Parts: sequence; C-alpha cells; structure tokens
Amino acid sequence: MRGPFSIDEATRAGLGRRSLEGASWRRIAPGIYVWSGLAEDPFHKIEATQLRLPAGAAFSGLTAAWLHGLPVTHRDPIEVTVPPDAGVSDRAGIVVRRSVVAANEIVQVRGMPATSVVRTIADLCAKLSLVEAVVIADAALHQRRVRLEDLRSWAASNPRRHGIRAMRRVIELVEPKAESAMESRLRMLLVLAGLPRPRAQVAIHDESGRFAGRPDLYYDRHRLGIEYDGAVHRESLAKDNRRQNRLLNAGVRLLRFTAADVLGDPGSVVTQVRAILSRT
Repeated sequence: MRGPFSIDEATRAGLGRRSLEGASWRRIAPGIYVWSGLAEDPFHKIEATQLRLPAGAAFSGLTAAWLHGLPVTHRDPIEVTVPPDAGVSDRAGIVVRRSVVAANEIVQVRGMPATSVVRTIADLCAKLSLVEAVVIADAALHQRRVRLEDLRSWAASNPRRHGIRAMRRVIELVEPKAESAMESRLRMLLVLAGLPRPRAQVAIHDESGRFAGRPDLYYDRHRLGIEYDGAVHRESLAKDNRRQNRLLNAGVRLLRFTAADVLGDPGSVVTQVRAILSRT
C-alpha cells in the first residue's frame, strides 16, 4: 500500500488487526495506517483525514492554502468544511467548520477535495491578520492561481459574508508583482505605518538606457529602492553587489532589510524610509 489505508482496506488486502500492530505499520489517525518505511509527510495526514470525511466535505482554510501551494506552513489542526447538516464533529487533529460551499468552490488539488483559491482566500481574510491575508493573496496572484477580477467578483457577489470587509481591504492592498512573502510583509509594514505605497518590481535603467536592476519596492519621485534580503540574496552576494552598484550609478538610493529588521525591529525600518522620503 503506497499511502494511508483504513482497517477495512487492510482486511481486504489480507492484513489482520494483529499484523497492523507490528513494526511494519504506523498509525497516523484513528483506524488509519501507513507503511512505517514511508517518510513523514504532512500530506499523509491529509490523505488519512480524507478517508474519514463525509460526502461534500472539503479541506479549507490554511490546509487548503497549503494544498494550493501558497506560503503557509502546514500545521495541525487540519481544517475542513462540511455541509451544515453533515453528521460529523471536531476530531483529534481536525477542526470541522459547517458552511455552504458552492459546487464550483470545491476543486481537486493533489487528488484531495479543497476549497478553490478564491474561496480559500475569502475564508482566510475572515480569520487572519490583514498582513498575513495580503501575503497569501499576493502569492496567489503572483503565481497566477487566481485573478484580481475573480476576488473582486466574489466579494461583490457575497456582500454579507463574514469577513467581507476584511476581504475588500485585502483586495485594495494586494500586489501581484510581489515575489516573496517577506517582500509583501515589508510593503505592508510601510503602508500600515502611513507611508506612501511603493511600487513593486520596477525596472530601472541608467542614462544610457541600459537595465540597471529591479528593486523589490520603489518610490519614483524620491528614486528610493527598497529590498528584502533573504537567504537567496545571501547565496548570490556577488551578483547582488554588482546589481546594487548599477542601481547606485543610475542614481537610485537603496535601503536593504532582512527578516530581523522587518519582524524584529519594524519601527527602525519605518524610521529609515520615512527619513529619506521627508528629505526630498
């Protein structure tokens, strides 16, 4: 057996309950097992959960976002949405929500039923902070898993949904050009601090028309580029230094921040950006 299986499936395959208690098999959910040689994978728990769900159920929330490949860390509990009249309740490691989900809002992702990207974003807007909801929406748009028009249409068609005001705010703030979750968090840090919204991924050229670089964020009038330096940047330091020199030679000032700045000292980030914007 290649993935999770139930006791009934094991019995049909010739494995008795006593056999399942041996070292060859690992229990990952009530009545659900996998071969012990199979590497640990969050997806196996989702597969095991799917075997226990009623008809019409779909993975939702952060679990659906993870299945869709959006920037969330899969963690327990697994989230599912079931029809309002479904005879199922919360179980160990599973949070069950009851809601009507339209047929076109359930899709197959990696063979699992999950809420569509639009419905998933709508649900997460109602439960996450504004910043984290924008991070997920940015990624979905950048990966072309959804269109901005789809989000606007869903919001217009569901004016009384819980969290719809938060979703409309997210739609106002999303940036399809954002290339990473931390870049999105950096942009939102500046915007929520009351600074002008910077443009994202603007191509800069020098006086000769040669391409100089593309800062993560850019203030045109102030010729200020802002970049998030993550692990990828550290691994390509020489290339980044050459690009920085080209931008500086093109008359662009640069500020560079790391996760420690954005998450650990956000006030300093805002102060530095505000200081340059106020001087010009």
